[in-house]
This record gives sequence, structure tokens and C-alpha cells, in this order.
Amino acid sequence: MNAMTRFDTQALNRALVGFDRMFDTFETRFGNQLSSNYPPYNVVKKDDDNYAIEVAVAGFKKNEITVEVDSDQLTIKGQRNKDEADEVQYMHRGLSARDFVRQFTLAEYMVVKGASIQDGVIRVDLERVVPDHMKPRLIDIVEIK
Repeated sequence: MNAMTRFDTQALNRALVGFDRMFDTFETRFGNQLSSNYPPYNVVKKDDDNYAIEVAVAGFKKNEITVEVDSDQLTIKGQRNKDEADEVQYMHRGLSARDFVRQFTLAEYMVVKGASIQDGVIRVDLERVVPDHMKPRLIDIVEIK
């Protein structure tokens, strides 16, 4: 009996001005996670600033997949072109052929560098680009005589 209980955050939004976006993000992120685990994915850390998201898209062609970034939301969609002429009668169907939408919330300063597809896996490359004024820096100490 794992069920997500939803509660109305509108009253809190009015009381905590400026935090409404945080509550919306929280509800969206965790509400969408519970709905489906299809298709499976990996998050790969290449080094401290470079990452990749790999999503299994076996059976989808390149033109049936879209990758979209809108502010801090990365959305990967797969929508199969269904041709009536290619109807096949399956004796057993173990490979899923359903359409999907997989969303990821990107951390601050994450930039999508590109996407590639190989062997049924789409790979979206990400890089963390921190502005110079936010990076730690050393301050020279001046000796006064």
C-alpha cells in the first residue's frame, strides 16, 4: 500500500511569499517519480563538472525522440510512429513499445551540451558551468610594515 498523499499547499504559499515555486517544484518532482519507472536510465559522473544521462530507448528511431530544455527542466520524449502497413502479429512481446516522457530537474548552473544515440541508448551530456564570481578564490595577504 504505497500511495502518495497529496495535500493542498496553497495556504502555505500565501503565508510564505516567495517559496511557492519551491513547493511546486517539490510536488512536481516527487509526483512524477512515482508514476513510472519506464524507460530505465543512468546518471553518469565523468568528473566534477561533467555528467551524462543515459536513457534506454530500444526500438525508437532518432526522429521519434525529442530532447527539450526549459529553464531547469530536461524532458526526453519518445513517441513511436505507428504505421498501419507495418502491423506485425507477435507471438510474444517482451520489448516495450509504449511512448514515454521522462523529466529531470537540472541543478543550478547545469548546461545541456548535446545529445547522441547509439545502440538503443540516448545520451544527454551535461556540464556544470559556475560563473567566475561564484567560484572560490584566494585573497592575497598584504603585510603592512
